[in-house]
Amino acid sequence: MPKAIIIGAGIAGIASAIRMAVKGFDVEVFEANGYAGGKLAQIEINGFRFDAGPSLFTMPQYVDELFILANKNPQDYFQYKQLDEICRYFYEDELHLTAYSNIDKFADEVAGKTKSSAIEVKNFLNKSATIYDVTHKVFLERTLHKLKSYLHWDTLKSVFRFSKIDAFRSQHDANEKFFKDKRIVQLFDRYATYNGSNPYQAPATLNVIPHFEYHFGAFLPKKGMYGIVESLVKLAEDLGIKFHYSQRIDAISYEHKKIKGIQVEGRLVEADVVISNLDIWFTYKNLLKNFPEPKKLLNQERSSSALIFYWGMKNTYPELGLHNILFAENYKAEFDAIWKEKTIYADPTVYINITSKHIKTDAPVGNENWFVMINVPANVNQNWDKFISEAKQNILDKIYRILKKDLSVDIICEQILDPRGIESKTGSYQGSLYGNSSNNQFAAFLRHPNFSSEIKNLFFCGGSVHPGGGIPLALLSAKIIDQDLKI
Repeated sequence: MPKAIIIGAGIAGIASAIRMAVKGFDVEVFEANGYAGGKLAQIEINGFRFDAGPSLFTMPQYVDELFILANKNPQDYFQYKQLDEICRYFYEDELHLTAYSNIDKFADEVAGKTKSSAIEVKNFLNKSATIYDVTHKVFLERTLHKLKSYLHWDTLKSVFRFSKIDAFRSQHDANEKFFKDKRIVQLFDRYATYNGSNPYQAPATLNVIPHFEYHFGAFLPKKGMYGIVESLVKLAEDLGIKFHYSQRIDAISYEHKKIKGIQVEGRLVEADVVISNLDIWFTYKNLLKNFPEPKKLLNQERSSSALIFYWGMKNTYPELGLHNILFAENYKAEFDAIWKEKTIYADPTVYINITSKHIKTDAPVGNENWFVMINVPANVNQNWDKFISEAKQNILDKIYRILKKDLSVDIICEQILDPRGIESKTGSYQGSLYGNSSNNQFAAFLRHPNFSSEIKNLFFCGGSVHPGGGIPLALLSAKIIDQDLKI
């Protein structure tokens, strides 16, 4: 039986392990942390449970597909429900919008409360659907780095429709053409942050992202986001996959340009295939000893990071839903602070996720679990302790202005995650959440491939390589390896 080793038990690493087991491999997963999930982790404090990382679940079919591949019923392992609301938006001028999953209802909400019309919303989402139609088979579901990917009729069709993906203007410039109301421009500009980019620089191709939510839907796992990890680990173990936790890899071993295995705790663990789910930067810097680095790629601008406050709150707040955004008044100034000044804007856009709205066991009765996040620059040795203190007060001030409530008296317990902690806990260089940013027209198309062209049977998965960051794309990185692997 051929042997596959997976480095890292992030969501893409677990998916790769399952796919290798289905192919008939003996699979072992080595994880530096004492738990699986990578960024998709959870925290428990004083009776409150928090999903520590990604909080929005879209494209559940990519999770279900793993169970189906293994001839299992997905419902036996994993349940989720579709949300009627995608997000609630709050602006400093007292505008409150609810983005309903029903497009007609959402379009009417926008038309009834802003200067933009329902047809503007629908035209925009039609454009989002077009970008998806052109790109998903060619870009999202295949490697861009092998000739065979281009020997498909749908690839040729996509090449002829390339102009439809809107790659030659910024996302913000495109959105200004779609919407009369600058607040709706801001609402759709925010989708650049889904892969840690700047809407004033990133290509309008990123306007594909709303299609994931408004066409396929937004969902919530019944056990929270960490339920995705738990269910996939259970599936993996049922398939005979072995997990080694608190096992930090020393090196990837290769000889004569062919994989040999890994070095861990002074010993060689041999393998026919090695798949690294570690950030590509650390894979080259720490694990591929005496191997030439792809310096141009590793020196590309990193994505943004996050500062997260996990707050146990002693009251409930009916004006808030599961997902909430409190927008900065000057959005461009916020992105300039992050990308040009490498600092945190004094009036940050605040994201609040409250899973106890739906999962009552996530907080004690009469309380709520608040995941409060702002976008921040990657770590380049800023004074984070000072940043955190200032940001917390600015967040509380913003919530007070918009919700008219002093939340400082309601915080029962707190835990904080900043870019330094993100790097140390998840192996993400500089704490960047999505590897390299997509702040130019072709950066999203120039991510590291899912395979090594120099070492046979060495592969790469996860958010720092093709096709990109976020749960759906990380799962697709594992699928691309599955499709390309030949032993």
